[in-house]
Amino acid sequence: MPKSTPCSKARAKSSGWSYPAPWRATSLAVAASSPAQQRRDARLERRRRRIAEAALTLFATRGYNLTSVEEIVAQARASKSAFYECFTSKEHCFRELLAEEGGSLIHEVLTQAARGHNHRERLRLGITTFVHSCFERSAVARLLIVESVGLSTGVDAVRHELQGRFAGAVAEEVRHAMLHDPFYADKDPQVFGRAVVGAVSDAVGHFLTHPGVEAESLAAGLCRIFAP
Repeated sequence: MPKSTPCSKARAKSSGWSYPAPWRATSLAVAASSPAQQRRDARLERRRRRIAEAALTLFATRGYNLTSVEEIVAQARASKSAFYECFTSKEHCFRELLAEEGGSLIHEVLTQAARGHNHRERLRLGITTFVHSCFERSAVARLLIVESVGLSTGVDAVRHELQGRFAGAVAEEVRHAMLHDPFYADKDPQVFGRAVVGAVSDAVGHFLTHPGVEAESLAAGLCRIFAP
């Protein structure tokens, strides 16, 4: 699994959707290190990915509280000492997964939304991409929407930051649109942004745990509410 989120493929036409992807500042360090050190670093990264992938699967299927470090390392075919080389605790592992994988999902949402030609199209693209990404990456969505809620102050901070990116982008669109679009003229941008993220997250969370609605129809229904 990637350590960092993918780079931006499009510039936002409205500044709200523009969010720089975090880059790992390692290229210069790697270039300066010895071949032996590079091999060691590569082994550590492969091990970390195995452990992180196992943790993601278990957190999403069994839940954070029912998952132990022992189960994570057993699924990853690693040792507990290897786990603690990568993470200081189970919560630290969860927090890193949420930041990396959740950050990747939100970055995809913002990148795709920025391709829209007007505010309604950007809002629809943002909502639709979020819904489809959550259905396609259901393990990540469960971490972001279900398992992370109320887990700890540190985890809550990561979730709020991720959701805040999406809400902030929506708010920025509304702030500009209210000047010329009657539908948004009486909307409070901050309230509307949080309402979109809250409603979309709640709807996705419900239908991930209670199947019965396809991503396409769910996204279309949400778009009719927030970007008709």
